[in-house]
Amino acid sequence: MDVLTAPSLDALSAALASVPGLAEAEAGVIRKGAAEALEETVRRKVTRVLLLELNAARISGRLTEETPQLRWREWKASAETPEFWSSLTAHYPTMLSRLGTIIAGRCAAAVELARRFAADRAELAALPGGVRGDLAGVEFGAGDSHRGGRAVALVRGAEGAAVYKPRSLAVDRELAGLIARLSPGVPGGLGIRVPGVLVRGEYGWAEHIGHRHCAGDAELRSFYRGVGHWLALMRLIGGSDLHAENLIAAGPVPVVVDCETLFTPHATAEPSGYGAAFDRAIDLLEGSVLRTGLLPGRGVALGWRGVDMSALGGLPGQQPYIRVPVVVGAGTDEARLGMERVEMGTAANHPSPDPVLARYWDLVLAGFTDLAGHLDALDRRGELAGLLADFADHPIRVVLRATEAYAELSRMLWHPASLHDEAPAIRKAAHLLAEQAGNLPGAPSDPDVIGAEVAELLDGDIPFFSTTPRHGRMDGPRGTTWGEEKDLIEDALRRWRDREPALDRDVIRAALISAYLNEGWTPQAKSAAPSLLRYHDLDARRRRVAAAIARDLLDAAVRGDDGTVTWIAPVLNATGWSVQPLSLDLYGGSYGVAIVLAAYQSEAGRGRAEAVPGLEPLLADLLRSIRTAEEREADLRRAGTRRRPQPPGGYVGLGSRIWAWLLLSGLGAVPSGEALARARASAEAMPEAVAADETYDLLTGMAGGVVPLLRLAERTGDERWSKDAYLIGERLVSLARDEERGACWPGDLYPRGMGGVSHGATGIGWALARLSAAATRDTAGLGVLAEKAFLFEESLYDPAGGGWRDLREAEPRVTSSAWCHGGAGIGIIAADLLARQGGRHWEDVLRRAAASSWPGSLGWNHTLCHGDLGIWETLDRAIAAGLGPEGLTRESVSAHVIGGLEEHGPVSGLARDAFTPGLLPGVGGMIYQLLRMHPDSTLPSVLLPDPR
Repeated sequence: MDVLTAPSLDALSAALASVPGLAEAEAGVIRKGAAEALEETVRRKVTRVLLLELNAARISGRLTEETPQLRWREWKASAETPEFWSSLTAHYPTMLSRLGTIIAGRCAAAVELARRFAADRAELAALPGGVRGDLAGVEFGAGDSHRGGRAVALVRGAEGAAVYKPRSLAVDRELAGLIARLSPGVPGGLGIRVPGVLVRGEYGWAEHIGHRHCAGDAELRSFYRGVGHWLALMRLIGGSDLHAENLIAAGPVPVVVDCETLFTPHATAEPSGYGAAFDRAIDLLEGSVLRTGLLPGRGVALGWRGVDMSALGGLPGQQPYIRVPVVVGAGTDEARLGMERVEMGTAANHPSPDPVLARYWDLVLAGFTDLAGHLDALDRRGELAGLLADFADHPIRVVLRATEAYAELSRMLWHPASLHDEAPAIRKAAHLLAEQAGNLPGAPSDPDVIGAEVAELLDGDIPFFSTTPRHGRMDGPRGTTWGEEKDLIEDALRRWRDREPALDRDVIRAALISAYLNEGWTPQAKSAAPSLLRYHDLDARRRRVAAAIARDLLDAAVRGDDGTVTWIAPVLNATGWSVQPLSLDLYGGSYGVAIVLAAYQSEAGRGRAEAVPGLEPLLADLLRSIRTAEEREADLRRAGTRRRPQPPGGYVGLGSRIWAWLLLSGLGAVPSGEALARARASAEAMPEAVAADETYDLLTGMAGGVVPLLRLAERTGDERWSKDAYLIGERLVSLARDEERGACWPGDLYPRGMGGVSHGATGIGWALARLSAAATRDTAGLGVLAEKAFLFEESLYDPAGGGWRDLREAEPRVTSSAWCHGGAGIGIIAADLLARQGGRHWEDVLRRAAASSWPGSLGWNHTLCHGDLGIWETLDRAIAAGLGPEGLTRESVSAHVIGGLEEHGPVSGLARDAFTPGLLPGVGGMIYQLLRMHPDSTLPSVLLPDPR
């Protein structure tokens, strides 16, 4: 890129030579750092153009050397001339001028840093670990560039280092003072801090914080308690955008290194169309501690789906692989842009190499509670407002759109097609920003502001909005303004005083799950098993426990004034776990809870469960909410709104909706005609969902859609749905990896394949076996592949461990007998296929699955997915078939489950104390299985996606 940057870098050298107080060697250091950063910036902008031009030269025959490598060198030599770049102007008219703007801005920013460093060098030594001696290194681009190419930079001296920030650091200094004033009122003091700063008007210098792991348990406990302090403080002062790069673990102290986004304005969303309860739940969450960005949460943006960028998240081994653009065939004339699957790197936010959040999460909550209590006490004494008053006139930043969204638009604007015809690309970018403003509260909708945002992206910068807490109205890019005048300190105080303290605590408890890709089987020291098995009055106790949990479900509901209802809970969706209103699925969402309520009403009506006042209208309200949401989705489809296809899965996705409606009809909760119509509407969308599916499994993938489609075909007599099921089977055949030990389905999350029911070979094999057994066409190939899938699972059986190895582990070992990933789920499949096919093989699998489950796998939690009530069903089926552990009775297993619920209350996995209403991961499934424990109950199992 020298041909593009050399003239400006020569001018930079001349400008640096004239900076008073800057030594010649120091000028060289700054030039070197600027040149390295500039080369990387320009390379990212023009790579696609260069690869396109290389391809054109190759296919047109302009490259004449003999080998691909020599032709690459031939082309590279030509591309290093001014004539080459001038020739591109005809096809990319604005590219060189836009590159010139970027280069000039970065060079001007480097000169600005040099002048400021030279002026401030004497005082930089006063910062902790500050710069001493001559300037030895500068690293530009430690973050996004804003406002003419300005960016954070790390400067190093002969000794020490400091961070240069081209913004006011007055708010950082004020926050440090607030922490110091609050600390004496908290037991043990506040274990948090911000970097020391040197405030210099529109810019400043900050202490460089080095990352250090904690030295033992005591320091780890201090760190996580400090994180709780940060949560309370940021909840008070409206902190946001506190992602992994903004928090550094300095031993036992969590240090927030970038605290510019305080007193963030709260924007109220427009009605979503999903019901007033949904909107109220969203508003509650947006005003809660979740807004800080500190707590784990999974991204939904393109390219970042499922990525946890939070300050507490991003755990090693718990990030999805992401696809990044790479040059394939570099060094040859066949080089092209491709995508490579890479593992996310780790930041400096964790206090240990392999953090065990669950072990310390109670301390996070304790730290939050301690500081929140102190803040409330100060407010009751009339002292809290005064502590915040001095923030009023300090500049703050407001992040109105995610940086990832801007980055995607920037890539589009620098695409060769956009560089060739810039005007349509600019219009498209503006349209997308305006469209986003309709769905993102607070995002600018003013065409002038949007135009300025696009102009910044054209110049290689991320748009920047700022204000002061006293003023509230934001100064945007290119002299624009946005928002209303508002006292943001007063607004933050009002929100603190009006908050629901229990909600913040519940959100902290629930957010733990989001740190993990899969809630998995992670036994804790705290057991949920009963200390003593009691067999007396089992049925009466079963009824009481079920009724008590049902009342909790009733009390936890979030209601809207339009008769809709939802719950705030940890929810599994296509991107992972997040704390949100219930999703539209059966696993942990609204459909599953509706099934639980319908089943309870059915059993209570038959005298097999206690009547609980309020459940019947709650079911009616929940069904109204589901109908409202489905109708909203239909309206969006009719309007042509572009949306990512729903997953096709049998528990999360369209398959789950199909069999949920069929089951609700069977339970008498909805008329048959409505159920079939709504199931058909979900089935209509299945082909698109299958085409987009990359997981393939029973839980969220296409395999989960097979049996629901077959059941829909049975109920309607319409062969269309069974044909769609067969198309899924054919696609699963094409996607299988058939190896010596059997067949599996590798994916981004599980490149080695996976065993078990929810994500693995047994679940997919079951779907193929059921499809093969439907026998309306030649299905021999499906049956053979199903057997190979079961063979793969069998290869994971470990006789010494008495169970099936878990391929999620780096060193696969027997970790569980849960439904989702272990023997309990394999046993459910075995019981189903034994009943349908018979055979010694399935008897043996069911016997081994039951043996793996009793008694060692009980007592972690009570859920269906990964706890006792999923295992209960496996044992119950094995006992009924005469294949259970010797001497074990149905009464013994039920006594264990009921006793554990009585003694410990309902426990839902990693977030033990968080209320989770869902069918598979929460209390809903506990209620459902307690209902099924009655010997006369005919409720069907929900551990296979089959509404029979």
